[in-house]
Amino acid sequence: MANARERLEEAAAASILIKDGPYGTAIQNAKLSAEEYAGDTGLTQDQKGNNDLVNLTQPRVIRAICDQYIAAGATVLATNTFNANRISQADYGAEELVHEINVSAAKIIREACEEATAKDGKPRFVCGAMGPTNKTLSLSPNVEDPGFREVTFDEVKEVYREQAAALIEGGADFILIETVFDTLNCKAAIMAVKELEAERGEDIPLMISLTLTDLSGRNLSGHTVEAFWYAVRHAKPVTIGLNCSFGADQLRPHVQLLSGIADTLLMAYPNAGLPNELGEYDELPETTARLVKQWAEGGRVNILGGCCGNTPEHIATVAKAVATYKPRAVPKLDSGMRLAGLEPFMIAA
Repeated sequence: MANARERLEEAAAASILIKDGPYGTAIQNAKLSAEEYAGDTGLTQDQKGNNDLVNLTQPRVIRAICDQYIAAGATVLATNTFNANRISQADYGAEELVHEINVSAAKIIREACEEATAKDGKPRFVCGAMGPTNKTLSLSPNVEDPGFREVTFDEVKEVYREQAAALIEGGADFILIETVFDTLNCKAAIMAVKELEAERGEDIPLMISLTLTDLSGRNLSGHTVEAFWYAVRHAKPVTIGLNCSFGADQLRPHVQLLSGIADTLLMAYPNAGLPNELGEYDELPETTARLVKQWAEGGRVNILGGCCGNTPEHIATVAKAVATYKPRAVPKLDSGMRLAGLEPFMIAA
């Protein structure tokens, strides 16, 4: 029987796959009270806004959002676990619930996918999402002490290992390291999953998604798109890509660059344009679909979805817009030593 990596590669060779959209706004639209956020956890701090905890206390809300994305055409579904790690949950005093939150989150999406597949036969995939945390390993938060770090590499690695183990236990097919603003944080996550692989004796396929912090095409720790790919390529991710950052219009040249150098599947899920002065997203589904359709026309992507500001309507419109286009052909690269500082460097064979 084919494993998850092989099944995804087979599905992505047949058509452009559709990833889901974000959970945060949809959860906010449910207008949960502080008591509903906290449920019967016994947590004493105010939990309103702790969207990851909702997996545990209000699973029906998460299931309803997931079902909307499935109805919109998404077959690559991510867990609502962007901040479900000890570092981020410390803000809410909920560190001890991290394992339960992640297991519950993965089970919700797994059950939704299996029920949908039982009805229509379409293969669906569960991505265990791990966000960047609110700490950085590459940069000092203290401008007067450039060498200061709030956390160590090993601490971040263990935080990610705990989260990844719980996501796999709950039924995730892949671990999605997303919204990578710091390449060293990403490397800690990669090492965590590789250690977990060795412990379990099985392949745990990775998906890695970079976020850019300026239009020049660098993340916060300074890597260009090409340099970042060379910095993580050794992990053999089943997908590499870009998410969040900007809208599809601004991400276009960076998707184009990555498409030509990455010898694996490319997954992109941009924001619905740029936020307005109130921090809200005004880009209409038709606009988002028109922009990402250009990527499909150019044979640049294998999986398309949406990040901040996207709704099930955005995902449905994107799915319809790219339905007839062939997926990107994964390039075969010439052999050579590819290295990365902040810039890429290649030594030809």
